[in-house]
Amino acid sequence: QPTLIASPLAATDLALGNPLLADPRPWTLYRSDTTRSDDTPQSLLQRLGVNDTEAQAFLGRDPLARQLLASRASRLVHAEAAPDQELQRLTARWVDPREERGFLRLVVERGAGGRSSRLEKGRLESSPRLAGGEIQSSLFAATDAAGVPDAVAVQLAEMFASDIDFRRDLRRGDRFHVVYETLTADGEPLKTGRILAADFINDGRTHEAVWFEAPGFKGGYYGFDGESKRRYYLSSPLEFSRVSSGYGMRFHPVLGQRRAHLGVDFAAPTGTPVRTVGDGVVEFAGVQRGYGNVIFIRHRHNQVTVYAHLSRIGVRTGQRVAQGDFIGNVGSTGMSTGPHLHWEFRDNGVHKDPLQVARQSEAVKLPDGLRPAFMVVAQAQRLQLTAAATMQTASAD
Repeated sequence: QPTLIASPLAATDLALGNPLLADPRPWTLYRSDTTRSDDTPQSLLQRLGVNDTEAQAFLGRDPLARQLLASRASRLVHAEAAPDQELQRLTARWVDPREERGFLRLVVERGAGGRSSRLEKGRLESSPRLAGGEIQSSLFAATDAAGVPDAVAVQLAEMFASDIDFRRDLRRGDRFHVVYETLTADGEPLKTGRILAADFINDGRTHEAVWFEAPGFKGGYYGFDGESKRRYYLSSPLEFSRVSSGYGMRFHPVLGQRRAHLGVDFAAPTGTPVRTVGDGVVEFAGVQRGYGNVIFIRHRHNQVTVYAHLSRIGVRTGQRVAQGDFIGNVGSTGMSTGPHLHWEFRDNGVHKDPLQVARQSEAVKLPDGLRPAFMVVAQAQRLQLTAAATMQTASAD
């Protein structure tokens, strides 16, 4: 039969037996959370376990600290607090809108002279991620299942747009492998970078691409044989959008009769960014009857592309633009029944099917002098793709 023996202990004995209680230094409580679109300084600090009215007031009035909640985008915040829930230090990081590969670091600290804030600039670090997937229904369903970010899926579709029609050509069982960048700030992932290499097996045929850039040479995607994947014209002025009306004869939704449709319509929400499909000069940016807000861009060989029904124009007449540059936003101005982009291609004044022109446009060549450097990059990325394929096979088994 067990016997219970109780013996009182003095507080000093407890402290001697517990180094945490014996340590005279104050504790620091660490906690992290993400900002929400409807956050106030009070609601954010409460979730971080901080009960500090003075800190709430500082976050609300300090010009630098107020930037933390100025964006609706979610941001990861780290807080350090004393045992009495007083804020000692707060840090947060977000992408610098003015620097493609930069980030901003907000630091709020409590010192002998009171609270202070500072906004520091940093450089995002790139680390590669490997992934692979198999098509069961759609590209985005497969990338979701593989844990691949949507931004990477969009790039994947863009890379192989001249080889694969992702609206019609996908087959169940098609496979892809991809090596892409994750951009981190102080070890914390902030955004997805570009695809570094990828392959796509469509209906038994393999398509491959690797990213290559060099000092003084504009980066782009190439096959492992050095043939460029970059055409003079992109296949779409929107990132992976749905064609709602193709080129040719159709029933006009406004005029109520059959007539030639001399362009391609892309269904997209109002505000969707529009980009130029090729290098050129803005010939006209303004309002024209029927087109509404419209942009005409002149390219080489007297070729012109047209972007109509825009909600906003982001360029001016005479401005030089490069392939992929932002030029405006999707809208429903002019003769339109709903938000969409109307896109035309004119070759010496003659209308042509923009999708066919883009697919058949010639590729941009890799200079011979850069081929040795390209082969070094290609070999390294092929090893990464092989590793991605091995990982996919292992996970499937």
